[in-house]
Amino acid sequence: MQYSGKVYLVGAGPGDPGLMTLKGKALLECADVVVYDALVSPQILAMVNPHAEQIDAGKRRGMHSMLQGDISQLLIEKAGEAAIVVRLKGGDPFIFGRGGEEMEELVNAGVSVEVVPGITSGIAAPAYAGIPLTHRNHSSSVTFVTGHEGAGKYRPAVNWRAIAHGSETIVIYMGVHNLPTIVDQLLTAGLDDSTPVALVRWGTRPDQEELRGILATIVQQVDAVKFEAPAIVVIGSVVNLHEILSGCRPVHPF
Repeated sequence: MQYSGKVYLVGAGPGDPGLMTLKGKALLECADVVVYDALVSPQILAMVNPHAEQIDAGKRRGMHSMLQGDISQLLIEKAGEAAIVVRLKGGDPFIFGRGGEEMEELVNAGVSVEVVPGITSGIAAPAYAGIPLTHRNHSSSVTFVTGHEGAGKYRPAVNWRAIAHGSETIVIYMGVHNLPTIVDQLLTAGLDDSTPVALVRWGTRPDQEELRGILATIVQQVDAVKFEAPAIVVIGSVVNLHEILSGCRPVHPF
């Protein structure tokens, strides 16, 4: 089958509309169809062409509105009906966003597709919290890892022992739900229980929240204040820079 349309996998960034790329914004303004994720902010959606068909394909833990296979099939179908189809994904499409999976499906179906990278929350959320992921006096290496692994993966589990000793800063996506297990495995692997930890919820938004502690106590702290997802977890001495740099957070114009 010939598909006249083209699908663009566009990263919406972490929430602050000022972090949306110019290319992504331009595509939203001329799109015929926009299929968007749950974590895309209302301010980003306000950029969408008012005449475009907008489809909510958001997936949240325990509340999947569409299955991943159905989303890919929808994009293929829309490429046969419309000229510009935007798959709008929170953060960056290729960083724990299943963008690679969707692109594979589209390519295999013969659909023209292009990726437009976005700023990932694993970088932006700590930055807005005053936590630089690298610093000459604290960290020269960073590991990005998912804390939520889906069924049917290419391997059974994250090697937390290797992660614990692989870099000086660890950034965990989707790690709140499994935080007790993750912390236990990192401690078992030999990471010091006094290692600083920060959780950043709704990163880059006006309602951004932060919780800081150490590995020994962070799980109890999360339970005590009922700190919930979506949040980024940062582990390493760079977290201590929050005390100095957090006052320099960006001012939101919206």
